[in-house]
Amino acid sequence: MTAGTSPSPTEQRETPHRSGFACFVGRPNAGKSTLTNALVGTKVAITSNRPQTTRHTVRGIVHRPDAQLVLVDTPGLHKPRTLLGERLNDVVRTTWAEVDVIGFCLPADQKLGPGDRFIAAELAGIKKTPKVAIVTKTDLVESEQLAQQLLAIDRLGKDLGIEWAEIVPVSAVGAEKMGAGRSPSSDGGGGRGAGQVGLLADLLVPLLPEGPTLYPEGDLTDEPEQVMVAELIREAALEGVRDELPHSIAVVVEEMLPREDRPADKPLLDIHANLFIERPSQKGIIIGPKGRRLKDVGSKSRKHIEALLGTPVFLDLHVKVAKDWQRDPKQLRRLGF
Repeated sequence: MTAGTSPSPTEQRETPHRSGFACFVGRPNAGKSTLTNALVGTKVAITSNRPQTTRHTVRGIVHRPDAQLVLVDTPGLHKPRTLLGERLNDVVRTTWAEVDVIGFCLPADQKLGPGDRFIAAELAGIKKTPKVAIVTKTDLVESEQLAQQLLAIDRLGKDLGIEWAEIVPVSAVGAEKMGAGRSPSSDGGGGRGAGQVGLLADLLVPLLPEGPTLYPEGDLTDEPEQVMVAELIREAALEGVRDELPHSIAVVVEEMLPREDRPADKPLLDIHANLFIERPSQKGIIIGPKGRRLKDVGSKSRKHIEALLGTPVFLDLHVKVAKDWQRDPKQLRRLGF
């Protein structure tokens, strides 16, 4: 086809539109959420340097002229120690059975371990779904270490009878600001990460079935706003407590209402949310001396919430105890798990 001309009907038929679901799996903290955000081009999944941050399957939607790629970001598969852990693992396995392609995330800076082999062995039992090995965090290693990791992943597949559709090294660093679904050719010098992430999208799309778009143009996730707001608050809370508190934090947004007495050109959204912890002794850790830590959680999460919702926000946070909620079926249901 010459420059400036429209594709002929024959050429259009040669490149059918594809749409479908891709799932990122891997052990906790393998870079799945960061990769999802980079591909979508905006924050739809919370990230943390602590494992087991993700608790919901967040769908990020990548729009392209030739395809719509819906990313399902699952919790990390892990050896469960609580009822919550068992339920998160069930979510992962259910998702695997429903997607069109599976991306197995393996960090470049860590040698393959028992957790990776455990997940790979489970993936080997899923015969029909194409599997792509994604080597994440390549910005943290030299080329020699990366080459060794690529060979190790190739051997892992052969040992277990997995035929990788692709083995792709990526770095999501520098790619978060990439427009949704941009390809490497449109990178415009935006950094190595953006190009690599765009290449990953190019490799995943041909593995999807032919079909029409599944979500309206412009939608970036199907996660309800209240759930996303709660997750952003939890992300800020996790960042604040560092190693002092295990993953005992759950957040529930009780109310999101526009303030009634505000003029139309100066809206304000009132958000009331509760942070639940498991023991009274953890309350002081979350709140901090003179409430400084909770105030910091509020100011950090409010910035992200305002960017997500596009409106000024008043955030009212309270800390409550839900005793041993990770092990209590009733509490889990109440907190949305």
